[in-house]
Amino acid sequence: MPFDVFDFRTDVRNIVVTPEIRGRFLRMEPGEVASRHSHDLGHEMFLILDGQCEFEIDGERAVLGPGQACFARRDQLHQVRVVGDQPMTMYLSVTPHIDPTHTFWTADPKAGGEKLPPRYAGWRSRERDGIPDPPEPVASLVDRQVDAARQLAEIADVCAREQALHGEALKRAAETGDAAAARASLDALWNALFPLFRATSALAEAWNDVALKVGTAK
Repeated sequence: MPFDVFDFRTDVRNIVVTPEIRGRFLRMEPGEVASRHSHDLGHEMFLILDGQCEFEIDGERAVLGPGQACFARRDQLHQVRVVGDQPMTMYLSVTPHIDPTHTFWTADPKAGGEKLPPRYAGWRSRERDGIPDPPEPVASLVDRQVDAARQLAEIADVCAREQALHGEALKRAAETGDAAAARASLDALWNALFPLFRATSALAEAWNDVALKVGTAK
């Protein structure tokens, strides 16, 4: 099956939305300013494709043009403003993408600002992007989320025991310089961690569906 190819000149929208990453092309008009916000969980990467944009990240400012990129870490308050007389287009990605993805404040938290109530699916506020609401009823979505949480808890319990067991083995192998034993313990640690990461992703996907369905209901 062929993979999708996207073009920033025509696909000005979210182009990928998963719990691990949301990526989109964004176009803003001259003088347009986005709302200042932070992300409780996600880091955000910006790449300017056309035009110029002033970034404010954690109180520092810089103007970026085509081919330049910058990065806002989790909890860093940031804002963008188009400069010049031309529209600006950028690619941005937020990872992980867990709703509510954006956190808004009454003022800069460093100056005593407080968090505003969560805004779910704010990433979809400009347009629908062709991304439909989950088709299942709310009850089914909640049941799936609860089941995913239970499975994660069970896997986490097993993983914790395996980490303790093989972690001790890894420490002993490192102390004795036994490279083969160290690699075997490392593989065992990963084999226990992998299901945990996958279960975490499943819970995130279930939660995002609940937040999207309920948080945007009229």
